[in-house]
Amino acid sequence: MKPIVAVVGRPNVGKSTLFNKLAGKRVSIVKDTPGVTRDRIYADAEWLTHSFRIVDTGGIEPKTDDILLKYMRSQAELAIETADVIIFVTDAKAGMTDADAEVGNMLRRSKKPVVVAVNKLDHMVDISPIYEFYELGLGDPMPISAEQGQGIGDMLDEVVKYFPEEAEGEDEDEELLKVAVIGKPNAGKSSLINKLLGEDRVIVSDIAGTTRDAIDTKVKFEDKEYIFIDTAGIRRHSRVNEEIERFSVIRAVSAVERADVAIVMIDATEGVTEQDAKIAGIAHDNGKAVIVAINKWDAVEKDDKTIYRFSEQVDQVLSFMPYAQKIFISAKTGQRVTKIFETVDMVAENHTKRVATGVLNDVLYEAMAMNQPPSDKGRRLKIYYMTQIGVKPPTFVIFVNDKELMHYSYTRYLENRLRENFGFACTPLKFIIRERGVLEERF
Repeated sequence: MKPIVAVVGRPNVGKSTLFNKLAGKRVSIVKDTPGVTRDRIYADAEWLTHSFRIVDTGGIEPKTDDILLKYMRSQAELAIETADVIIFVTDAKAGMTDADAEVGNMLRRSKKPVVVAVNKLDHMVDISPIYEFYELGLGDPMPISAEQGQGIGDMLDEVVKYFPEEAEGEDEDEELLKVAVIGKPNAGKSSLINKLLGEDRVIVSDIAGTTRDAIDTKVKFEDKEYIFIDTAGIRRHSRVNEEIERFSVIRAVSAVERADVAIVMIDATEGVTEQDAKIAGIAHDNGKAVIVAINKWDAVEKDDKTIYRFSEQVDQVLSFMPYAQKIFISAKTGQRVTKIFETVDMVAENHTKRVATGVLNDVLYEAMAMNQPPSDKGRRLKIYYMTQIGVKPPTFVIFVNDKELMHYSYTRYLENRLRENFGFACTPLKFIIRERGVLEERF
């Protein structure tokens, strides 16, 4: 698992500038998925031999000092719970403020590793402004200029010292199916896992998660073991809901990366929201098999068309992942909860399914006969053949004469033909379009 580094600090100290400098071009990892609008709050970064995830805790511009202090506290609390290391960004030009001091006290009491970055020391000519920040009691302040990119290497040298070592004993569970349960706070993630660990299930063992924000639990059902990754656990206190939901995205990213199957929990009493789409989009972007579990179905007033209306709403909001399997459950009453195991097994099988090249191309040629490849300005797309090169998700290479002629809609058409012929329920399919060389094309 990649360590999580949270960037904390009051507005206008240069958090976003530092975030962008650390993320560099890798910020593109949060590009929009069709149908999903995603805040740019996290990105992958690297330093020397270390890979980590950088999290920007900014986003609210307070208008008064009282709100500033309240917001800074909520920011720091979220960072304490979520991150492996915290970069506390301060402003050399403004000096240490009451807000800095208060957050510094919280961070010091938390025992969480903190690196104080004193920003806006342009050109690093005079670093004397860093000395007052020793009062925070958080170790040696690091002078940086996020704008100029100076001092950042020394700061990162200090950050990576605190990265946790790889957890021991992970290899022994490598063969078990890993299922990430993701969703908004209070969607019922923990309730579902507790129900799965009910009277007909046996807890084999509880394993400390490889990050502080997730717990791995072994579950045994009908002689088969699974690992469920629970991403719940943010304590609410008096925090701003928007910040809690921002961090639920970060938790989901970390859990999904380790999982084979993602269960996206949706609260039926609230309907499908944009935040649900953001979280589901993480599983989609990472090529995971997906089950959409509509929870609290027992609390919804129903008529004979309720399930169809809700299904249509799910399809509309999650239009970028029409392959996802829907299941209506109640974690509280146990309604259809055991069906999750059967569904997980089915989607995991599809996620690792392979199709022989000969059979694959029989379907390809039949599809082209039914719907001719597109043309543009007199030049027609030629598709020579297709082969599968990987699983998790199933990945296919299509060889063509001109990649520019391979329109998205025709790729989607071929995807639908593959699903009709081979199933692939609940898993995304990945297509790589490659051109054959001119000499190859003649033969």
